[in-house]
Amino acid sequence: MEFRRLAEYYERLEATTKRLEMRDILVELLREATPEEAQRIAMLSLGRLYPPYVGIELGMAEKLAIRAIRSVTGASEAEVERLLAKRGDLGLVAEELISRRKAQTILLQEPLTVEQVYATFERIARETGEGAVENKVKLLTGLLAKADPKEAKYIVRLVTGTMRLGVADMTFIDAASALLGDVAAYRDEIERAYNISSDIGQVVRLVKVGGIEAVRSVRLRVGVPVRPMLAERLTSAAEILEKLGGRGLAEYKYDGERLQIHKDGDRVMIFSRRQENITHQFPDVVRMCSERLRVKQAIVECEAVAMDPDTGSMLPFQELMHRRRKYDVEKAAELYPVGLFFFDAIYVDGQDLMDRPLPERRSVLEEIVEPSEAFGLTVAKLVDDQGDLDSFLQRAVEDGCEGVIVKDVSPRSVYRAGARGWLWIKYKRSYVSKLTDTLDLVVIGAFHGKGKRSGWYGTLLMAAYDPKTDTFKSVCKVGTGFKEEDLERLKSMIDERVVPEKPARVDSLMQPDVWVRPEIVLELVGDEITVSPIHTCGWGSVQPNAGLAIRFPRFTGRYRFDKGPEDATTVEEIVEMYRSQLKTVVPEEGEVV
Repeated sequence: MEFRRLAEYYERLEATTKRLEMRDILVELLREATPEEAQRIAMLSLGRLYPPYVGIELGMAEKLAIRAIRSVTGASEAEVERLLAKRGDLGLVAEELISRRKAQTILLQEPLTVEQVYATFERIARETGEGAVENKVKLLTGLLAKADPKEAKYIVRLVTGTMRLGVADMTFIDAASALLGDVAAYRDEIERAYNISSDIGQVVRLVKVGGIEAVRSVRLRVGVPVRPMLAERLTSAAEILEKLGGRGLAEYKYDGERLQIHKDGDRVMIFSRRQENITHQFPDVVRMCSERLRVKQAIVECEAVAMDPDTGSMLPFQELMHRRRKYDVEKAAELYPVGLFFFDAIYVDGQDLMDRPLPERRSVLEEIVEPSEAFGLTVAKLVDDQGDLDSFLQRAVEDGCEGVIVKDVSPRSVYRAGARGWLWIKYKRSYVSKLTDTLDLVVIGAFHGKGKRSGWYGTLLMAAYDPKTDTFKSVCKVGTGFKEEDLERLKSMIDERVVPEKPARVDSLMQPDVWVRPEIVLELVGDEITVSPIHTCGWGSVQPNAGLAIRFPRFTGRYRFDKGPEDATTVEEIVEMYRSQLKTVVPEEGEVV
């Protein structure tokens, strides 16, 4: 496929915010592409070359892309900077400058193909060591020299990570299902293949190669992370037990980082909940798992918690973030050791355990984990009584945990990769009274600061995730809890993600000073949830023509780098929390935010 053809599809995607239209455009695109092209297009459209676990990223610094644009067009640095300030998009700058070249120059060139562009991006991403910067610029310059204006726009956006298509993994799953002729009939199977392969490109290619039968051939593989099963939340022991049929396994909810451990003989690999390979950050975890996981092959899950080396007590999540570094990792392991608490077994020595009930999976876990002081299973207890569950919750909090997760133990308690559901339910101490529990929300917009905050963003527009529509719905503005270093850090993070128009996956009635790609997840706490005529979270679910908002939100100081935007607190969770809150708190009639 010629790259200019892909650019035409990208322009059509940019021109709509309607999910069904996006899906139908992708169906046309995938139908036209070969299986290999479809795989590459799926990854490129999501701003990637490979799945996250491969660890090779496409992103190239904007200043290097500017050098390539100048080299191709002969524009001065001042001219590029002027146009960038005017257009706010380096892709549009490239398009305008390259359009000034003589048409004959373009007509004499062989057309670029998707394969050529992808192969060049691969070379750019893999350049390392001495001379890497110059080589990256040369490679991009060569690509732009062959591109027409429209192609140049998308080449620059792709290579700098600033695509604005509004499509996500789930959009491609819908498109792949529609490509087979029936979204309802095939979507679940296609999504399952994605959830256990973490590779949307591979799944799209399989659909093209062999239809649903090829998709069904996807199996668990050690070394390829599974998208993690997720939990819902409720606010009382009675509701939780009712939801689980009167009985469940309550486990400590540790204040740490969720790790997926893969063991293959002597090799141990560690993946984050976002499927990133973070093995290098945890050499101590590799050693512990090599010595104490009594199995040849396994995929298991645990919570890594920072431990006080002097007292052996658990430390807050913030202390664990010291382990997120590229250098001096062994020194960090000494200063901030971790304890591992295992809670699930997904695959062991050739056996796929995902469809086994939780009690069976935990039994396997007990057999293969050799416990020690900082290495063992989560503290857990079978509960069928509200009083027992509340007592266990208090015990967990006293032991330094956030709360508990209560899990279904019936025959239906399978491991549902990548899915939320009422098989796992979070229960924290703060739910019992007013809203003091933390929420993980996504930055979708920002407002310029004034006075002492001049030059920074003073207030952020935050959103919850709605998995039903794959959108981010506004739920509050937050401007408190930020230290000066937070304001400085957030300005840098936000500036990298500012877009000129509302992102396609954002649902907001409010208009911030700047729109932000929904990628940054922050932890907030608030006083309560109220009805709001201006926020779209839970729109119409409680009152007609109204949504829900967090009242008096505050930043806790915790950046959730371990979570992707789709892992944020969901709209359904906030609706459930509001309804539970009404049982003890009755808002004044007509109260809004």
